[in-house]
Amino acid sequence: MKRSGFRATSIVLLMLCLMYFITYLDRVNVSTAAAGFGKDFNLNKTEIGLVFSAFAYPYLVFQIIGGWVSDKFGAKRTLIVCGVLWALATILTGFAGGLISLLLARLLLGLGEGATFPAATSAMARWVKKENRGFAQGITHAFARIGNAVAPAAIVFVMAAYGWRMSFYVCGVLSLIWVIVWMFVFTEDPADHPGVSPEELAGLPVVKKKNVKIPWGPLAKRMAPVTIVYFCYGWTLWLFLSWIPQYFLHSYDLDLKKSALFASSVFFAGVVGDTLGGIVSDRILIRTRNIKWARSYMVSICMFLTLLSLLPLLFTHNLTVSIISLSAGFFFAEMTIGPMWAIPMDIAPEYSGTASGMMNTGSALAAIISPVLSGYLIDRFGNWELPFVGSMILMGFGVVLAFRMQPESKFQLAATGTDNAGNAHPVNP
Repeated sequence: MKRSGFRATSIVLLMLCLMYFITYLDRVNVSTAAAGFGKDFNLNKTEIGLVFSAFAYPYLVFQIIGGWVSDKFGAKRTLIVCGVLWALATILTGFAGGLISLLLARLLLGLGEGATFPAATSAMARWVKKENRGFAQGITHAFARIGNAVAPAAIVFVMAAYGWRMSFYVCGVLSLIWVIVWMFVFTEDPADHPGVSPEELAGLPVVKKKNVKIPWGPLAKRMAPVTIVYFCYGWTLWLFLSWIPQYFLHSYDLDLKKSALFASSVFFAGVVGDTLGGIVSDRILIRTRNIKWARSYMVSICMFLTLLSLLPLLFTHNLTVSIISLSAGFFFAEMTIGPMWAIPMDIAPEYSGTASGMMNTGSALAAIISPVLSGYLIDRFGNWELPFVGSMILMGFGVVLAFRMQPESKFQLAATGTDNAGNAHPVNP
């Protein structure tokens, strides 16, 4: 590959942005398509909630496993295998003939997407400057939210012309195209990339590839507060991704096109929040040189603002108020993403894939519980605002626990620990 006019680091970041966009398009298209297959298969809200959350079971399991695989075998091979799996799962969803086959396809999707974000974080640990970690995580997740925002309108358009099944076929083909391009543009070590410049290499961090076993116990203990905080965030995320299109459709008796438009407006607020959150986090770090301010304090403040934004839903049932409240809530929730995903790289750069996988188990667990419980509450009480009460409670808990994440303290093994060569590791100060 000859050096082009584009920076190699920018090309790699763009490919990761496109991956986040496509994975979320594949992940949330089911929320809008539910208006089609829910009617075809005569599913109630609880059953539709099961379809929404089915992918999260293997997704949860393969977060940590996928992180370990990416640390051991590299992000390139990991994402090639994952991409083929999630593309196949998306296409198979279009062939579903009922609830069981829908659930099986979604389980395969969770298997394919389980390692994607930890593997991407492992790649960023080598390809992104330390001072740009918040921005890189923010902009990639912003593309994920663009996927959220585009999905309702795009899926409705395809459904109207060709039916709900075609929407899954189109998404699956896009996934396969990404995999092919990724094979040719990414190298594990930036120094091996034929298009990278000496100036780019000089600014990238040196992440030593250690031939050691992952320190599972100490690392899990170190990441536990981060994982719990991310569960609190994930609860709101999956409530929004799963039910917002249906919320506008049924709570306000809108038609499918209008509900998709309003859902997209909420998700576009998340796009801005993701991008701005990463930029603000990095700016705070550059100005103060204080990682705790840039990560922990910022997450805490944004979670508190999310809670305040959602409060009006409990006191009024008005379409304008709901759009503003939900958009503001999603905006502030997404502002936490840049700093949150930078934390595993701050704490454990050598094990960033595994550490980020541990953190994302929090969101994956929330993805299992939140859509189903929300669907049950809607079926049981007929109140579409009730599920947001849980979001507010967990955001309040996250506000307090965010102070325990300690990204300023880099992970190190205890002095008694040894690597495969028998060398002792320094004590964590």
